[in-house]
Amino acid sequence: MTSYLQQDQADGLRRMNNSQPIRVIAVSSGKGGVGKTNVSVNLAISLSRQGKKVMIMDADLGLANIDIMLGLHPKYNLSHVLSGERELADIIVDGPAGLRIIPASSGISSMSGLSPAENAGIIHAFSDLKEQIDVLIIDTAAGLDHSVINFCKAAQEVVVVVCDEPASITDAYALIKVLNKEHKINKFRILANMAANAQEGRMLFNKIMMVTDKFLDASLGFMGTIPYDQNLKKAVQKQMPITLSFPNSPASKSFAQMGQLINKWPVARSAGGQLEFFVERLIAYNNL
Repeated sequence: MTSYLQQDQADGLRRMNNSQPIRVIAVSSGKGGVGKTNVSVNLAISLSRQGKKVMIMDADLGLANIDIMLGLHPKYNLSHVLSGERELADIIVDGPAGLRIIPASSGISSMSGLSPAENAGIIHAFSDLKEQIDVLIIDTAAGLDHSVINFCKAAQEVVVVVCDEPASITDAYALIKVLNKEHKINKFRILANMAANAQEGRMLFNKIMMVTDKFLDASLGFMGTIPYDQNLKKAVQKQMPITLSFPNSPASKSFAQMGQLINKWPVARSAGGQLEFFVERLIAYNNL
């Protein structure tokens, strides 16, 4: 039976004026420390510089770091949306290269601890969003908490960031396994980060694919390799993404190539191509 809350959200979805298909990408990882947020931000900038209107959401409510990485000091964040103090449109801030950013906050309970009512608040906030965007990138928390699973299930594309460490490979497989076996996601994009070279990145992808081919009903696609780049540390210290601070560096060139690749991915043009579909799936997967 449809609840009054679901009906209110559905009414909000119909009011949305964004009629163009939107690409919704969840960027995740099995563990922290693999550069997932750096990947999210630099992919977003690469897409923006290629003419796309890009919004990036910091979906780790308790350990927000996108604003820190970009040197931003937003006055409001998702916690103010959850408390009812602000609407989602009130907290969105401008980032570099034309990005629009939904900031999270630090020092409060993570999304895995949100109540059903708080989850409903986030979903309802999206249903009222009127911004015209081409790509929504969700920078999820690391690991397998409830919010990570829900955002991955609601997105069109799931990008799993891995690096050549045993724990990263093991945890990436664990993430894919849970999403595949328990939540029926069967398509993943693998991005090898901080690899020595393209060959090492491909070998890393092959390691994961050998296991998934044997035990899972999942299709893995290789996005490519972001090479280890000494300029990355300098960029982090400057609080400026490497694609802007060192645009000719090896990592920046790889991000630009990945942005071009993403633009070639098909976008569903039924209900699944629009932000409202993302919200509808969040509603369904939160069982509201």
